Amino acid sequence: MAENVAEAKPQAGLPAHERVYRSLRDAVLFGALTPGEPVTIQGLVERLDAGMTPVREAIRRLTAEGALQALGNRRIQVPVLTAALVEELTETRLALEPRLAMRAADRAGAEDVARLAGIDVRLDRAISRGDIEGYLRENHSFHACLNDMAEAPIMTALADSLWLRFGPSLRVVCGQVGTRHLPDCHKDLLRALAAGDGTMAARAIEEDLVQGMEVVLSSL
Repeated sequence: MAENVAEAKPQAGLPAHERVYRSLRDAVLFGALTPGEPVTIQGLVERLDAGMTPVREAIRRLTAEGALQALGNRRIQVPVLTAALVEELTETRLALEPRLAMRAADRAGAEDVARLAGIDVRLDRAISRGDIEGYLRENHSFHACLNDMAEAPIMTALADSLWLRFGPSLRVVCGQVGTRHLPDCHKDLLRALAAGDGTMAARAIEEDLVQGMEVVLSSL
């Protein structure tokens, strides 16, 4: 396993079952659980320092979301992507994320653009340092923040669920090619948001995700 799952940072003030779910979700999303590597439920209990019941509930939720796969004998794994799945994920993302970017461009104010630009600065720093963990977290934060600006909770929830399916493979890609060779069309997107140009924003996010998914596909 790439890192201890217990290093994920749960949010204070949440019920135990929700904290465990978010910790395990982060472990999946940011590659602490390697695709195809079997993990026991008891092992997750120990790594998360949590009770069996909230861990089982978190596994149940993430399995329903397609982020985990039951293997039997109390073992689970992050599913391994195939070329066909990457192609389907790409097609689905293309149906959602450019539209979210277009809506965001129509709604984003100066403070929204500044907040997104700040995330992009941190992302660039992570890239320059070769900080894979930082890259994965800031890249996800950038897209999640953009999608929130769209004010479309149904589409945003669908986009979030797709990230759980391909996000773990981004960690594998970073391990193979590093952070400096990954696509980044965020500057074009920021310019589009500042100009309120929805068509340009949609085009930028489309190029960003297509290039990213092509890198994932090439790593299979």
